[in-house]
Amino acid sequence: MGLFTAILELPLAPVKGVIRLGELLRDEAERTMRDPTVARRELEQIEAAQAAGELTDEEASEAMNAVLRRMMPPEGE
Repeated sequence: MGLFTAILELPLAPVKGVIRLGELLRDEAERTMRDPTVARRELEQIEAAQAAGELTDEEASEAMNAVLRRMMPPEGE
């Protein structure tokens, strides 16, 4: 039975591979987005842009809040 199933599923192997690759990419992107080092670097860049006058206080506050919200776990976890 295992050989028969493997032969029938063989045409779907590329699709399964693409799905798995997508899952791996999603997981890595989520891990990178929640990395405290990346968040700290982004917050420092926002502060530097604000100090240089590239961002208003309101824009900087919104950007910082976006970074901090991204660090929070999604609701339901």
